[in-house]
Amino acid sequence: MEPVGKHFAAKKVISYEIIATLLIIGMIWLDEIIDIPYLLLGGEATAINWRESLFESTAIAMVGVVIISFTGKVFQRMTYLEGILPVCANCKKIRDDKGDWQQIETFIRDRSAAQFSHGICPACARKLYPEYYHDK
Repeated sequence: MEPVGKHFAAKKVISYEIIATLLIIGMIWLDEIIDIPYLLLGGEATAINWRESLFESTAIAMVGVVIISFTGKVFQRMTYLEGILPVCANCKKIRDDKGDWQQIETFIRDRSAAQFSHGICPACARKLYPEYYHDK
């Protein structure tokens, strides 16, 4: 079960990247329409060149798409790597984020709504209680 906070953080970061890309494209068009260097910095007035703005907007949109897709892949990889659990090969305890070793039941119970009941599988029953477990 994926933690909700990590999924929300990924969406939040990608949303910020989309907003930033759109703001940059908006600034390009705003500059083209109102000529910001002329108004604010006293530069020479320039004519509207919509082709240049369209080219710059397209280039920035392509870079934005690459960055946003890369960020999405990084979050997918991070989720995958965080999903790997270090398990003791002998006793099957799991190491948590703090480095402490816990029984698998405790680890899962603390991180989900799962409840455990214990039983014994047929292979272990044969091995542990051969006198009570008979094959037909």
